[in-house]
Amino acid sequence: MKFNITHKDHESSARAGILQTGHGEIQTPIFMPVGTQGTVKSVHQEELKTSINADIILGNTYHLYLRPHTDILQKAGGLHKFINWERPILTDSGGYQVYSLKGMRKITEKGVKFRSH
Repeated sequence: MKFNITHKDHESSARAGILQTGHGEIQTPIFMPVGTQGTVKSVHQEELKTSINADIILGNTYHLYLRPHTDILQKAGGLHKFINWERPILTDSGGYQVYSLKGMRKITEKGVKFRSH
C-alpha cells in the first residue's frame, strides 16, 4: 500500500491524496459505504459502482467474525471473493466493540473475550 499526497492546506494541515492498494486506487478524502457484514444493505453492488461510485467499502471485523464467520470466508477464498467485490475493502479491528459491548465482554492480559450473542 502506498499513499501519495496530492494537495495540502497549510493553514489547517488538511491533505488529499491517492491511496494505492492491491485492489485499486482510492482518492482521499472519500465516502466509504458501510457493509458491516461484508455487504452494504439496501444497495445493489452495481449501484455502488455506477451510481454511488464507491471505490471502497467498509466492513466490521467483529461482525464478520460472528456472521458469516472466518471459516466461511476462508472457504470462499477471502472477503473479496465471498461478496464478489473487486475494489478495495477496509475492515476495522473490531476494537470499538470492546467499549460498545462492555456488558458482554471480559478483558484479560491475553485479550478480550465476548459472551456469545
